Amino acid sequence: MARIEPLPREALVEHERALEIVEATMGFVPNSMHTMARVPGLLEGFMGMAMGVLGNELLPADLKQMIALITSAGGGCRYCQAHTGHSAERLGVSEEKLAAIWHFETSEHFDDAERAALRLAFHAGQVPNAATDEDFDAAKQHYTDEQITAIVAVISMFGFLNRWNDTMATTLEESPNRFGERVLGDGGWERGKHA
Repeated sequence: MARIEPLPREALVEHERALEIVEATMGFVPNSMHTMARVPGLLEGFMGMAMGVLGNELLPADLKQMIALITSAGGGCRYCQAHTGHSAERLGVSEEKLAAIWHFETSEHFDDAERAALRLAFHAGQVPNAATDEDFDAAKQHYTDEQITAIVAVISMFGFLNRWNDTMATTLEESPNRFGERVLGDGGWERGKHA
């Protein structure tokens, strides 16, 4: 149960156009955004950051969602794991690949470039941060400095979301919860154990 009740959609009329874009992209509006709206300027600021982090073309959108998923696994946030996995699937990542993400280091579903990005994300998502110079050296074999910075931007944004949603015990929406049950089972998914 959420520790702070999200505001109802009717209370967010001034954000309606932005929420429609989020809904078209994700298939729903996250409860976390309904809660962020309680702090003046926070929802707008977050949405601006999200557009910069997720809206650039430095990395493929599906890779950004897998980076966000494994960052959230490193941080332990089930809410964000469900959201990012669900979004990756909507972007065309196969269910088999998403189910294998827990084994990205050895799974045939991932290439060396993806492994380097996901390794950096998993290590950087942990508390304390476990990213190493070796993680960056491996990433530099496949990505430009701009692309690595974009990877770190995704990691950082989801670091915020991981802390936000775990602390608030944000209620997970039905669609990503069904995704988590169906696909993320190898990661220890349990209904209601997301926050």
